[in-house]
Parts: sequence; C-alpha cells; structure tokens
Amino acid sequence: MDIHLLAECHKALGDKTRLQILALLKEEDLCVCELVEILNISQPAVSQHMRRLKSAKLVKERRQGQWVFYSLDGSMYPFFEQVLQSLPNASEEIEQLKKKGLKVLCD
Repeated sequence: MDIHLLAECHKALGDKTRLQILALLKEEDLCVCELVEILNISQPAVSQHMRRLKSAKLVKERRQGQWVFYSLDGSMYPFFEQVLQSLPNASEEIEQLKKKGLKVLCD
C-alpha cells in the first residue's frame, strides 16, 4: 500500500465531521444536500469534507442527473471495516431527514 495514501486516510479519519459522514454513509448512500441538512453545515463545507474523503479513497461518488451521491469505499484498507464498526449508529439522523420530508429532495 502506498504510504502517501495511507497518510491521507489517517488524516481524513482525524476529523469528527468526516467520521460522522462515514457513520451516515454506513447507513445508506447520501447526496451533499442531505449531508448539509443532517450536519447543519454549509454546502461548501460538506463538499470540502467529501473531497478529502474521496482523495483518501474512503468514499466514492456516482452522478444521477444534477445530483452527486456518495457511498463508502475504503476497500483497499484492511482495517476500514473495523473503523466503521467503531462508529456510532447514525440511523436516527437519517430517519429524522425522512420525517422532515427532505430525503426525497435529491431523487
């Protein structure tokens, strides 16, 4: 494994917002607008976090029309599954998003 990429991974994991994003993505794929709503931070801030996670190869994106959906990747890191298991359950935050009717904004 490339030591530079491993360092990027650890830097990406060293931020509580990015860990929260990974916990959310562990539940289901989400787009930036959904993450903005759940995390209560600006779209540029979410996008910056997603760029960091993507460059560390912890998440991947897929485009659907004008929307970009993010999902977990991390397959190249043998310890990634353990990291995910250590994260808190974020299903309640996604449930709240659905109750507010905001989950469908990106569909």
